[in-house]
Amino acid sequence: MCNIYTNTGTEELAHLEMVATIVHQLTRNLSMEEIEASGFAPYYTDHTVGVWPQAAGGVPFNACEFQVKGDVITDLVEDMAAEQKARSTYDNILRLIDDPDVCEPIKFLRQREIIHFQRFGEGLRIVQDRLDSRNFYAFNPGFDRCKDCDGTPVK
Repeated sequence: MCNIYTNTGTEELAHLEMVATIVHQLTRNLSMEEIEASGFAPYYTDHTVGVWPQAAGGVPFNACEFQVKGDVITDLVEDMAAEQKARSTYDNILRLIDDPDVCEPIKFLRQREIIHFQRFGEGLRIVQDRLDSRNFYAFNPGFDRCKDCDGTPVK
């Protein structure tokens, strides 16, 4: 299970680097007139054309983007949701852009989000198979253990 997180986490950082590179390539040679006409001026005022990760609505990237509860089921479902949200974002970008130099890497990233969703789904199925089906959502298997027995999950 740890390899799912390690490999996917490393790849997600590479995704960020790819998207940042695309943004840099698209903005590095903008004229002041293009900056003003595109609505890019408020961003330019704060960051010039440096890459400052933020949502399309202008909300800066921060640690709140990483959702974790410490419960393997909750966290895997959250991971799956994050992959689907990224895929949806890439779908939207592909609807807006027709430049092949942008579309091709976005298509690649979109496909990776689908693979990540599938891998997290496999991880969730592994966890589900190992839990007592009668208590499936009744406890956090990482912490809730029977104190009077051999450490098997509380029933």
